[in-house]
Amino acid sequence: MQEIPAILVLENGSVYRGTAFGHTGEATGEVVFNTSLTGYQEILTDPSYTGQMVVMTYPLIGNYGITPNDDESAKIWASALIVREASKVYSNFESNRSLDAALKDAKVLGLQGIDTRKLVREIRQKGAMRAVISTLTDDVDTLKARAAGIPEMTGLDLVKSVTTATSYTVDNPEAKYHVVAFDYGIKTNIVRQLRLEGCRVTVVNAKTPASEVIALKPDGIFLSNGPGDPFAVTYAIETIRQLIDYSRNQRQIPIFGICLGHQLLSLAFGAKTYKLKFGHHGANHPVKNLLDSRIEITSQNHGFAVEMESLPEVLELTHRNLYDQTVEGVRHRELPCFSVQYHPEAAPGPHDSHYLFKEFTELMEQAKN
Repeated sequence: MQEIPAILVLENGSVYRGTAFGHTGEATGEVVFNTSLTGYQEILTDPSYTGQMVVMTYPLIGNYGITPNDDESAKIWASALIVREASKVYSNFESNRSLDAALKDAKVLGLQGIDTRKLVREIRQKGAMRAVISTLTDDVDTLKARAAGIPEMTGLDLVKSVTTATSYTVDNPEAKYHVVAFDYGIKTNIVRQLRLEGCRVTVVNAKTPASEVIALKPDGIFLSNGPGDPFAVTYAIETIRQLIDYSRNQRQIPIFGICLGHQLLSLAFGAKTYKLKFGHHGANHPVKNLLDSRIEITSQNHGFAVEMESLPEVLELTHRNLYDQTVEGVRHRELPCFSVQYHPEAAPGPHDSHYLFKEFTELMEQAKN
């Protein structure tokens, strides 16, 4: 099969030439790198990657194909996939097609054959950058100008483009708790983990008013992961504030946030957020649990973080990132509200943090009594 030349041009003018796989044409977005060795299917289908091109640091990607049960949502959200080598063969007893075929079906462009180590070093040194990948032209100046015109992630509300249009319920015949989950870009395995802990989950649109959530009489409220700048999702922050006020003044409802949900909960309590230089993306990030001094190896995917110095007195720091000392978890000192920056559902990733879902159900049990 004839190889199709493709070119990646960063907004600073850096050029990487390789060949296309999957779809052909053009793709735009912010380039970030992921250090996971496996899990490319879960990564591609994570709505948090909306507007981003993902560079995999592991050199060979696609060797176990695509499996029907590993999608984290109904589609691929990443705007492009960049790898050193896309495997031409795949082998897995559950797989039903290749990575190349999945990208073709989704009309998502793949780029291979470039020096991904060099690209990752450039992103680490200079920060995540906007870029264009093209199989249609190799005019560097034109592509550089186009990259510079891509909207910056700071100030961008991408939640509205990924949230569910209508509410739906994931039932559980053995449910002891009813959880209302705000869909800011929720992953399938989060709902699965809540269900395994005995929850019936009602997933609602990100703009659902607090009054409608309260009318559902939930035992707990979940704030999901999602893409973009948390500070730009003003409607979610205001809704969370109203739910906190209800919990403080009328009936306590435990609130649990993950990733973007963690940032939004922190903002609702008065903290600030900021954009990281190149974000945290991978399944091997060490986090210290400050409550028991244990170290958890965690799965992460975020470009923004909560500013440590801005944490209000009412929030206690519970987890800290051991790479760069950033905020990884908080809890309210009086109300049953807590959140973590990382992904305890671990898809992909280690299972060190699954206990957090049990802690959520324990808070719901206490609130019932």
